[in-house]
Amino acid sequence: MKNKDSFLRRGAGVLFGLFLSLAVFAGCGGEGFKDEAANTEAQLSLADSLPAGTSPLPTTVPEDTPEPEPTPAPEIRLVMAGDILLHTPLAESGRREDGSYDFSAVFENLKDEIEEADVALVNQEVIIGGAELGVSGYPSFNAPYELGDALMDAGFDVVLHATNHALDKRKQGVLNCLAFWRTNYPDTAVLGIHDSLESQQEIYVYESGGIRVAVLNYTYGTNGVPLPDDMPYAVDLLQEDRVKEDLQHARELADFVVVCPHWGTEYVLEQTKTQEKWAEFFAENGADLILGTHPHVIEPIEQVTAENGRQALVYYSLGNFVNWTSGTGAGVANRMVGGMAQVVIGLDDRGEAVITEYGVLPVVCHVESGFGGVTVYPLSAYTEELAERNEIVRQDGNFSLQYCRELAESVFGDNLVWE
Repeated sequence: MKNKDSFLRRGAGVLFGLFLSLAVFAGCGGEGFKDEAANTEAQLSLADSLPAGTSPLPTTVPEDTPEPEPTPAPEIRLVMAGDILLHTPLAESGRREDGSYDFSAVFENLKDEIEEADVALVNQEVIIGGAELGVSGYPSFNAPYELGDALMDAGFDVVLHATNHALDKRKQGVLNCLAFWRTNYPDTAVLGIHDSLESQQEIYVYESGGIRVAVLNYTYGTNGVPLPDDMPYAVDLLQEDRVKEDLQHARELADFVVVCPHWGTEYVLEQTKTQEKWAEFFAENGADLILGTHPHVIEPIEQVTAENGRQALVYYSLGNFVNWTSGTGAGVANRMVGGMAQVVIGLDDRGEAVITEYGVLPVVCHVESGFGGVTVYPLSAYTEELAERNEIVRQDGNFSLQYCRELAESVFGDNLVWE
């Protein structure tokens, strides 16, 4: 400001000198300059009336001030991936010669989609108990810690562990898993499993742009494995009283509530009556969005309305994100097609958090033998050549690119997003 003021004062002094020169010139008989001389005399008169040390400034026309750009409305873009199933051949695809693991290939084709979201959720179907408990596939799963590293490198923010396989390695599996996350990725939200009652009573809330989103995670059961006697809070189960209490608490803390239930019947492409009942229960008690997992195949998306009039959007099943099942025969191809939920949460005219956009990105799991041979593609980027190389064809001859596209279209319909 100091330099600017000095510049204006110098400019006014030069102008004042110019006026004096014109006055002298006009006094020498220049008739055509009478008006200019009169104008100069007026300027000199004005200068005499100003406080000492100041000079008149020329009149200028102010430039048009550009209109300020409107502030974008706050919104949260949420994505969620389905089941991460570490079958034995999938685990072998990530094993290096030195015995360590690297699963980055699984996520490399969808990393941008995950990273660009404000908050990205994933259903970690199997417990990450570490190699010390033995890396194992179906029916009692356990993943090495490197799978957790790959999830974080891919860009996930919330890891859902409430699944029927949460207790496959019993209490120690849960403890190892939680210790891994806390030690290596303390800022990651890990839901569905706990090593204390206090942890179980906490509600995770993500906040951005003044919008608060709570996320809850439950499973229908743990494959008959009982909760540890000294850790009855180890896994979040679908129990009406507990869920209702959590939903009420979540609504007090957040503007928008997401429930991620592990439910339904495996390999069935439609929701069950039990899923519909639970969806209405969630909606009635405060849920706005329901993102389901467990059936290992995709299921429809719809709006549900509870008896009290509350509505919620429900994705009944996102299917598998990645797997390499040992099953054979018709229907196995269905397990290779999944969906990534895409939901935008914004504010309505009343300032309430609502879903402003939603859809589902179809994905396909590609499996080939060898290190890094298992990866997941957006279905829009999958090709006939890749489909022919996918080794799942040996287990279900129906698998093809056309089969995958027709399956996604028949289940997800107009909700599909192909980009």
